[in-house]
Amino acid sequence: MALRDILSKNKTNSDVVRAKPTTKDNHYYEIKQKLHTQLVEEANLSMLDQMDEDDIRSEIAQILEHYLQQEKVFVNEQERKDLVVEIVDELVGFGPLEPFLKDPEVSDILCNSYKDIYVERHGLIEKTNARFIDDAHLMNIIDRIVSKVGRRIDESMPMVDARLPDGSRVNAIIPPLAIDGPSLSIRRFAVNPLQMNDLIDYKSLPAQLANFLAGCVKCKLNVMISGGTGSGKTTFLNILSAYIPDNERIITIEDSAELQLQQDHVVRLETRPTSIEGTGEITPRDLVRNSLRMRPDRIIIGEVRGAEAFDMLQAMNTGHEGSLTTIHANTPRDSLTRLESMVLMTGIRLPEGALRFMVASALDMIIQISRLSDGTRKVTSISEVVGMEGSVITLQDLFVFEKQGVDQNGAVRGCFKSTGIRPQFADKLELAGITVSEDLFNSNRYYE
Repeated sequence: MALRDILSKNKTNSDVVRAKPTTKDNHYYEIKQKLHTQLVEEANLSMLDQMDEDDIRSEIAQILEHYLQQEKVFVNEQERKDLVVEIVDELVGFGPLEPFLKDPEVSDILCNSYKDIYVERHGLIEKTNARFIDDAHLMNIIDRIVSKVGRRIDESMPMVDARLPDGSRVNAIIPPLAIDGPSLSIRRFAVNPLQMNDLIDYKSLPAQLANFLAGCVKCKLNVMISGGTGSGKTTFLNILSAYIPDNERIITIEDSAELQLQQDHVVRLETRPTSIEGTGEITPRDLVRNSLRMRPDRIIIGEVRGAEAFDMLQAMNTGHEGSLTTIHANTPRDSLTRLESMVLMTGIRLPEGALRFMVASALDMIIQISRLSDGTRKVTSISEVVGMEGSVITLQDLFVFEKQGVDQNGAVRGCFKSTGIRPQFADKLELAGITVSEDLFNSNRYYE
C-alpha cells in the first residue's frame, strides 16, 4: 500500500498559506514546519519501516506536492523543490544535515546553534546557508541520532558521544551546559575507508615511508599516533591497521566505535555511560582489562585519554606486542608527558623512574601527524622510543617533514628528510622477514 493511500480521506482545505519568499527566511521555515506537521499527523509513518528508501522518497515527494497544491502555497520552482527535499530529509534522514552527510568533501559538520551550521572541506571551515527551524528542531535531530545507538541526552545527562550508521562520530551538548542552545558536532568517516595509497596521492607521506610503516606494523611494533584535534589520527590508525595479518585476533576499544577494520577476526568493544540512576558505567580501563582475557593478538585503543593508559602500558610490556593507539599531543615529547600524567590519574603511586621506564619499554614508535595552515594533513615526524638516559625517556627522530614556506596559493611547501639514524628495531624488522634498505636512513635522502 502506498503512503498516499494511508492519508486521511476527510482532509479539508483549512487555512491558506500564501508566501513568496525569495530567500530562506523565517517565513519559508514556517511553511516547511506546517507541511511537515501535516504529513506527520495524517500519514501512517510506521509504513516507512516496510519500504525501500528510494520508494519512501518518491511517495513522500508526491504527497508533499499534493499538499502544496491543496494548501495553495505559492512558492517559486526552486523553493518548491527545496521544500520537498528538506521535508523528505526530515522524515527519513537528519534534516538540514542530509546534504552535508552526502557530500564526500565534507569532513566535519559543526552546529553552533540551530541557525549557525559550519562544515569543513579540505581542512578549511566555512559557514553554510543551512539552518534548523529552532532549538526544538535541532534537539529532535540530536535525539534521533543518539537513540539509534542506545544513548540518551537530557538535563540529567546533557552531553553525549554517539555515532551515525556510517560510523561518523557525533558529540552533542545541550543546555544548561550549552548557553546558546543545543550544539552538535559530527566528525565524518568515508564510506570507503582511505587506504595508504590515498595518503601517498595526497602527499601526506611518501611511498618509501609508507612501506616502512607497513613493515613496522607487520613485525608487531607498539605504535602510538600523536596529533592535534582534526589532524587525522583515527584515520591514520585505521589505515595502519590494514597491515595486521588476517590470521591475528584483534580487539578494538573505543569510546564511540569509529574504526573500520577490514579483517574478519575482529572483536569491537565500546564503552558505556552511566544510566539514569548513575550506575552501570563501563570505562575504557574496564574494557582494556577485559580484553586481556579474550586471547588478543593485537589490542587497538581508539584513543588513550585517561586511566586506561596504565593498563595499556602493562599489556604492551607483558606480551601483547603490536598494539596501536592514538593520543592528543602537539609533539612526540608532549605525548610521553601526557601518558605519564594519565597513569598518575589511576592513583597508583609509582616512582618517577619506574613510571618512565614502563613507558619507554612499552612503546617502540611515535608517529606525529599535523594539520597544516593550508588544511592539509601530513605525517610530520616518525620517532623511535629508544629507552632511558638517566631519568629521561630518550627519543630520536627517524624522519621529519621540513617545511619550506608557502606558495602563492597558500599551499605549504616542504619535503620529508631522513635524519640519518638507523633505528634499533631495524634488526627486528629483518628477523621478521621485512627488508628495509639501508639507503632509506641516508641523511642525504629527501622524499617528496
